[in-house]
Amino acid sequence: MVGDEPTPAGAVDELGLMPPDPVFAGMMEMLRSFVVLADTLNLSHAVERLKTTRQTVRRHIRLLEESRGHALFELRDRQYALTAAGRRALPEAEYILARSQGWYAGMIERINGLDSIRRWEPHPYLLQQQSLGDLWQKGGPLLVRSARAWAASGGDLEHEEMNSLRENMVIFRRVGEEWVCAEVGPNSSFATWYGWRWERSSVGLPLGKLPGGRTFARIATRPYDEVEATNGLRYDHVHTAARRGEAGTVEPMSFKRLLMGCRFADDSFALGLVGLRSYDLNIDGLEQSVIEAMPKELLEDS
Repeated sequence: MVGDEPTPAGAVDELGLMPPDPVFAGMMEMLRSFVVLADTLNLSHAVERLKTTRQTVRRHIRLLEESRGHALFELRDRQYALTAAGRRALPEAEYILARSQGWYAGMIERINGLDSIRRWEPHPYLLQQQSLGDLWQKGGPLLVRSARAWAASGGDLEHEEMNSLRENMVIFRRVGEEWVCAEVGPNSSFATWYGWRWERSSVGLPLGKLPGGRTFARIATRPYDEVEATNGLRYDHVHTAARRGEAGTVEPMSFKRLLMGCRFADDSFALGLVGLRSYDLNIDGLEQSVIEAMPKELLEDS
């Protein structure tokens, strides 16, 4: 019977899925081995963290290398080091692993084609991407002015339209795989939250990693990568908890943010961020009382 005929090698089914592959079925464990070994660069330490055997980690790495067609690691004086191909593969491997775990736990999904993150432990981080149409209607005067300045200037930070915004912006540049703070406007939402010491000392530091480790940070900073790739705009609503002021007391923080693909004077990519602390957020499933747990005196759109 036709229905009993074997699926040709490399063919896909009606859903576009490849035939069952026992190696692919273990991909999550292989990715864990790759990510942990890349972090430790020490086989014994990786085995200890993964609670597995040296043979298993070596097998996982060998299978990944065979499947991808290039070496991910090289040994130098018995020390593991990532190859150039391994360095390129690592960020996406971390992202796939984190997103898969997040999807499995119900923390990550797409709502009307837009990103949604709902993570409560160890500290809350809830994000919902918004349509740019909503930015014009509900974003508030500062974010609307920022979007218009970006459009008028073509993202050129030295243009007079963007210069008028610099005091309200935080600007990042990419250094390797990190987003590094290049400039903090004194009236930016972040400077007025964290305080003048943070404003003065943050330049040159990588974007702060959220509690939960590097793999979750790959998800949290993915919007920055997206804006870099598109050179466009992205509008998000975020609720989290962050240390505030000189005392560093952790407090709820609810804000809108606009990410903008910009250019430095040397024509290299700059990521501009304008934030606005607000109770007027749309985050699916998040009660208004949680959004309004941020003290009222910290609002910027009242």
